[in-house]
Amino acid sequence: MKKKNETTTMSSLSTTVFPLLFCLLSSSVSSQEDSHRYPGFIFTRTGGRCSPEFWSGRQETWPRMVPETSTVSNVFGWRVCKRYRSDLTLLEATSRNDEGENAFGALLKEGTAALINSYAREGFPFRSWQVKTLVMQGFVSEVAAASQAKRFSLANHACS
Repeated sequence: MKKKNETTTMSSLSTTVFPLLFCLLSSSVSSQEDSHRYPGFIFTRTGGRCSPEFWSGRQETWPRMVPETSTVSNVFGWRVCKRYRSDLTLLEATSRNDEGENAFGALLKEGTAALINSYAREGFPFRSWQVKTLVMQGFVSEVAAASQAKRFSLANHACS
């Protein structure tokens, strides 16, 4: 009797386990095929080696002239202090995400990346003193900030 009971159990197991196992394996194969087309849940920052996203990701050592712990008030001056807290670091400035609706936020983010690029990338179109001057001039008005942020963004994304 025991032998027949074991056979019945094995047969019922095989009818439930094997289809389930087949479904699991086929879904993993199809998800592997899909993973080549879609990034899934992996968050990637794009924009090249000179973008604010690149510098905020710490993929490369920052230049010694502008360490990531430097504050934007020390680097860019008092006009920036009027809009942002005095202890905001350059690293925090490159990782901001309010530039869509805020011209001053875009200027701070792109200007910080431009300053880093002026030290780190040979052939970058702006010198460090120019970046600092243009950032301070951009903080005069929202129109000036948006215009200058756009110029810095173009330079940052064209750089390699």
